[in-house]
Amino acid sequence: MNKILRRLYMALIVIFMYAPIGTLIVLSFNASKSRAKWGGFTTKWYVSLFKNDAIMEALWNTLAIAGIAAVVSTIVGTLACIAINNMKKKPRMLWMGVTNIPMLNADIVTGISLMLLFIALGIKFGFMSILVAHITFDIPYVILSVMPRMKTLNPSTYEAALDLGASPVNAYFKVVVPDLMPGIVSGFLMAFTMSIDDFVITHFTKGAGVDTLSTKIYSEVKKGIKPEMYALSTLIFITILVLLILVNRTPADEKIKDKAK
Repeated sequence: MNKILRRLYMALIVIFMYAPIGTLIVLSFNASKSRAKWGGFTTKWYVSLFKNDAIMEALWNTLAIAGIAAVVSTIVGTLACIAINNMKKKPRMLWMGVTNIPMLNADIVTGISLMLLFIALGIKFGFMSILVAHITFDIPYVILSVMPRMKTLNPSTYEAALDLGASPVNAYFKVVVPDLMPGIVSGFLMAFTMSIDDFVITHFTKGAGVDTLSTKIYSEVKKGIKPEMYALSTLIFITILVLLILVNRTPADEKIKDKAK
């Protein structure tokens, strides 16, 4: 009886979490504009979506910002992991605590703080301000992904590479970086996912005439929900879902390879 109740409880949780998303996906294929009436299956809202220049511009901004922010934050975060790992215990604990603060901090606080910083520095709001903001909040997630892998490294392999004549830089790229690659890939995908998904920080740091998908959807919904928004939300959900699956599969695949060796 307890086993049946537990399964029923989990089923209800899943239903409450994903039933709204499932409804949205179904409505994105509804030929009728009415949410209360099924007018038949259609993909015209997806076609209409890709013909909307404003949404396509927002999509380009989103992908460009997410891609650049993910690459830069991955490089900076990986270098930060190497530096933090080589510190003594107390400074290492201090810096790890500092890097965890942005993840624990409310997005609205981070967004307002960055907005005030840009105003104080005289930075013009627009594409670059959003990009800097995204890089800022992506770096802690990269560190969170790379640091556990960093702690599992055997320092003897790096020292052996130095003994064999490799320079410190070559030793890192030939020995350390390949071992860190699963964490680096996970960090990159996580940063890319967080950047695509962000709304609050983007809303406070964007300029007039510059939108990402999240801010574009917000502004369009205030005018009335259009069927194209269902299609766009469906595509965003599927994209985020695929990226999260890749993030969660990468470490597991690496463990399987290690066991095979």
